[in-house]
This record gives sequence, structure tokens and C-alpha cells, in this order.
Amino acid sequence: MNDITGIQKEFGPKIAAKAFEMEAIKLSTEDPFRWASGYRMPIYNDNRRLLADHSARNLIAEGFSALIEHLGITFHGIAGTATAGIPHATTLSDKLKMPLLYVRSAGKDHGMKNQIEGTGPVYSIGGKNILLIEDLISTGGSSIRAVEALRAQKALVPFCLSIFTYNLPSSAEAFGKLDPSCTSISLLDYDTMLSTAVDSGYLDADSLRLLKEWREDPFNWGSSNNFS
Repeated sequence: MNDITGIQKEFGPKIAAKAFEMEAIKLSTEDPFRWASGYRMPIYNDNRRLLADHSARNLIAEGFSALIEHLGITFHGIAGTATAGIPHATTLSDKLKMPLLYVRSAGKDHGMKNQIEGTGPVYSIGGKNILLIEDLISTGGSSIRAVEALRAQKALVPFCLSIFTYNLPSSAEAFGKLDPSCTSISLLDYDTMLSTAVDSGYLDADSLRLLKEWREDPFNWGSSNNFS
């Protein structure tokens, strides 16, 4: 595992298998899920289900640790996105004995009105490399907002690591607009998830075709396949 691709090949299929076992990833092309946006989608991801298994949490932390070692950058703190990124950032920060932060989607409307928790008189993130941990990258919007919140406090955020990505073009575009850059790396991507599903007998050829079509045009896929 001497490069990022090698790390992803090592950990991605294992995470996918665990996710299918615990129904953290579910696939359904015949009766698609309705996302919060209202769109009908043939995949649903809920990485919170992985929290129930210590081996799953450890597997993810080991994968993130391998990526950090390969990147060769000294990080001064680990920040999890609220809420799903927090537990995995916690496991990783404990493993590496590093400071832990978490980033809210917006500042509180009371008290200190913090958007970033974990900073204070004892620990400041200004000028320090902070690693952002996300559970899922879809369009990239929530991750980008977390990067911007950290940078507003003068933190350096060169990388965002996540458990799973749909590999949607919109996420690559969103990260590409950041200046300075923030590179997004996921342990498990959509293609690896599909290949694992096929190998395990979860998907047949027709379902695989539909799931590949979804990734090409996710927000029109439902109507194109006669789902309201």
C-alpha cells in the first residue's frame, strides 16, 4: 500500500462489505428511496449504522491512518463534520493522540455562538494544519462549508478525508473551486462499491446498469425511469 490507490483497494472493498452487512449502504432499483430532496434514488447511505460495530469503526480509522501516513503531512488537529463525521474523527484522533474538533453546519444561536467546537484559550487552530473528516461526499456542499468555517478561523485545511463518495461531478467541481485547494480523498468510492456488490451477488446485470446510469445523471434518473 504505497500509494492512495493501493490504500483504497485495500480498505474500500472491506468497508463496502461491512456496509452491506450492516445495511449502511442499501441499493434498490425497483423501488428507489426518496431522499430528503424529494428525488427518487436507487441508493441510500447511512454510515451511522457502522457505529454499532467496533471492528467497522476500527477499519475506517485504520484506513484514514494509512492515508495520513502516505500524505506525509503533519496535522495539528482533526475536525469532524457534525454530526456523522464526529464519531470517526473521535476514533481517529484517539488513535493518533491528536486534538479533536467538530464543525457545525452553522453557528449556534446562543452562548458563544460557536460553529467550531474544541477551540479556546488552550487550543487555537490559526495557522495549523487541520484534517477534516467527513462520512459521505455527495455534492460536496456540506464539506465545503466546513472547510470554509475552519479557514475563517485561519486554519489550514489541505485535505478532507471521507468514508464514502458517490463520485458525482458536482463534488469534484465544488472542491476544485476552493482556493487554496483542499483535496478530497475517500476510502470507498462508488465504482468499488458497485464491484463489491456484484462480487457478493447483491446486484444483477440489470440493476448494475441502472446504478451506473444513476451516477451519470442522478437528479433526472428517477423521472427517466418513471419514478415520481
